Amino acid sequence: MSTLDPASPPTGELPFFVYGTLLPGEPNHDLFLRGRTSGERAAVLPRALLYDGPGYPYAIDGHGRVHGTLLTAAPGVYEELLGLLDHLEEYLGPGHPRNLYERVVREIELPGEEQAGKGQPEEGAPEEGAPGEGTVRAWVYLAAAAVTRSLRTGGSVIDGGRWVTRRPPDGPRTP
Repeated sequence: MSTLDPASPPTGELPFFVYGTLLPGEPNHDLFLRGRTSGERAAVLPRALLYDGPGYPYAIDGHGRVHGTLLTAAPGVYEELLGLLDHLEEYLGPGHPRNLYERVVREIELPGEEQAGKGQPEEGAPEEGAPGEGTVRAWVYLAAAAVTRSLRTGGSVIDGGRWVTRRPPDGPRTP
């Protein structure tokens, strides 16, 4: 089961798994994360599906994988970062009826490192889709219950579980 026991709150400062506008290169990364993280690495949320939203994605529990980034808060800013992300994700508290997302603890997979310059996994490293260096518990913002129901009935699943902004690249624009 992908849900950890909600009755036993996590202890310590958990990292965050992000998969949308907080990814490196996406609009909210610099706004919310610049100077507030001490580490960022590729990671995968197993047993989840990614749905397209109105300018941002939603992850829900399901039979798939969501690709993203595992973030570690910089020393001394954990509570600030947690508050900023809760506000951004419209998370008001566990099960609150006005939540857009729920903040939950999940096991996140850490894929094996690729050889520098080769683009191939190191010998003995896991293949794409296989667990790599292990797992870590992290906070993840999943779509709240009402949003999840709506997505399951009429949403668009993002094949492959990788979200990219649907905005034009930076550079000159022509009319």
